[in-house]
Order: sequence, then structure tokens, then C-alpha cells
Amino acid sequence: MATLVERTKQLTQQLHKRSREEPALTLHVQPMKHSIMNQSLCVAVILFSGNLTTTAGTRDCLKQTDKWLTSPVGRQHVDNVLTYQDDDGSWPKNVDTTSHPFRGQGTELKGTFDNGATVNELRLLARAYTATQQQRYKVSFLKGLHCILDTQYWNGGWPQAPHPSGYQKHITFNDGTMIGLMQILREVFSQKQYAFVNKTLRNRCQKAFELAIKCVLACQIKVNGKLTAWCAQHDHKTLVPRGARSYEHPSISGSESAGITRLLMSIEQPSESIQESVRSAVQWFQESQITGIRVKKTSDGDKQVIPTAHGEPLWARFYEIDTNRPIFSGRDGIIRYELSKIEPERRNGYSWYGNAGQRVLDEWQECAWR
Repeated sequence: MATLVERTKQLTQQLHKRSREEPALTLHVQPMKHSIMNQSLCVAVILFSGNLTTTAGTRDCLKQTDKWLTSPVGRQHVDNVLTYQDDDGSWPKNVDTTSHPFRGQGTELKGTFDNGATVNELRLLARAYTATQQQRYKVSFLKGLHCILDTQYWNGGWPQAPHPSGYQKHITFNDGTMIGLMQILREVFSQKQYAFVNKTLRNRCQKAFELAIKCVLACQIKVNGKLTAWCAQHDHKTLVPRGARSYEHPSISGSESAGITRLLMSIEQPSESIQESVRSAVQWFQESQITGIRVKKTSDGDKQVIPTAHGEPLWARFYEIDTNRPIFSGRDGIIRYELSKIEPERRNGYSWYGNAGQRVLDEWQECAWR
């Protein structure tokens, strides 16, 4: 038993040392009595708590304090981010770029703006530079910022990635891509934490944001002379609604349109055209909400739409442009009007309904200029 006690003491000392080096971790040591062969043994119960796990991504790192960012662990996480930046200045999607360094070939990195990629890496680098004054973070940030600015189309839109192919060339609102880029640009020219960016570049960010607003307004779908909302993708030349994958048709999006409307709503002292755009979109959300149903998962994981008297309003992911009917589609590309009519793989592997429209309606009630 003496060996166990000695080992416990050693482990406790090691973890105390680690907790001092890693501010994200909090060490708790609690004594507890454990009777073995009528002998009392004091065993240390060692618990770690903290917001950060070993698989934390940029979102988790952004929740940490500046003190953590200046710690050895924090700097290592940010240094890891640098290794995932491609030659253009962007980062890959669906990858934790913070927990460990990239160990492959640089040519393997395919940066994108999709799914929040690049935007959160830039936010983390900006905070890390402000906290540490490490020039490598500033250099990487500026490279990424220039990538965003240089990729913008002449009409103000953005493709899904710096080197797009196929439907990626479309102006991409899907999954918040373009709105995310607009938000980071607005942060750069308006927030103090980006004061390290020179005035010329901040002004360029502001002009890019203003051009993007014009693009957003020009893309808003008009049906029978009435403004509605937006498609998930718009043609990068003509601005007409475009499809993407076989089950993503040209349509009015009940998901992507929410983020667009909320961004427009957040603009202070908006122009008359912005106000008209928002009011029209809000009206579309009001008229397009679906009540009396909810989406239920069965025991085998199959999604079913069932009637309910108490469900919250829902919005379909896609609405047919001319009729405003919710539409659904499988990989065969055939439009159907009931979720149950498409194959199980797409029915259960895609978000066909959501409540993003509720945030639009709620925030509209609080909008300062409505």
C-alpha cells in the first residue's frame, strides 16, 4: 500500500504542476477514506475541470481568456492553427485546426470559406496577436484577410472557396458562408481588437462590406413583383438562384435567408433599400412559417413529420420559388412535396426543417429602426 500512496503523491504533484502551466485546467484534490484489510488509506481523488478539451476547436479556444492565450498551452493551440493555412491564406473545413499541428504535405491543404472555415481561425489569430504580440499571428491573419478580400467578386459576392469549381463558383450563402465573411470584415473595420490592422486595409474591408450589401440586395428573389428572401446560392454573374448538389434546387431558403435578414437588420442607420429588403424578408418569414407539425425520430432513426397541436413554428429548408411550397429531394434530383417521399439516406441525413426563422421574427420585434 505504501507504493500506492507514494504513486498517488507523485501523480498529485505532477498534476498540480500541470494545472499551474495550463490555466484552462482547474485541479481539485479531495481526500476520501477507503478501508482495505481494516486499514485506512487516504487516497487523492484528482479531478480536472475546464472548458477546453484536447479536441477543442477554434470556437472553444475563442471562449478562453487572454491569459490562456498567452500560456504555453494556448500558444501551442494557436501555433497549430498556423500549420493548416494553405498558400492562398484560407483553412480547410470540418477539421480541428487547434489540437495538433498539420503533418501532411502543404499541397494537401484545400482551404475554403464553407462551414465557418477561415473566419474563426482569423478571429482566434487576431485575439492571440493582441494578447501576445507574436508577429507570426499577425502575418497569418493578414494573409487570410487578403485572401477574403482578393476572392470577392466584382459584384460583391463570394464563392464557396478561393479556387472554386462547379457549383462552388456560385455566390454562396449556404451554411452562412457569405454572411460569415461579411461579419469578419465588419469586425475588422469597426472593432478595437483589430486596431493592429492599418487604416488603409480597414477602409478596404469597409468598402468590401458595403459592396457585399449591394450584392445581397440585388440577389433577393422577387416573385410577382414582390420581394421575398434568398436562395442558398446565386449565379456569380447573373445573380439568379442556382442549385448545388442534386438535392439542392434553385429555391427560397428558409435557413440561409435567416442569417442574411438578421445581418441586414443589424445595420445601424440603414438605407431605405435595406429597410425595404428586411421588411419584405420578415413578411416572407411570417407568411412561410409552418405550424401544426413536428419532426420526430423513430426508434430506428427515421425522421417522420407528424401532426401536433403544440409544436413551435418551423420553416422548410427549401421553398419552391413560384408556389412557396416546401420542397424535398433525394439524390435522384426529383422534387417532391413530402419528406416521406424521398429515400431514407437523404431524409435522415439532411436538415429539411428548422426554426431559424423564429430568431428573425424575435429580433425584428427588438429592431431599433423598425
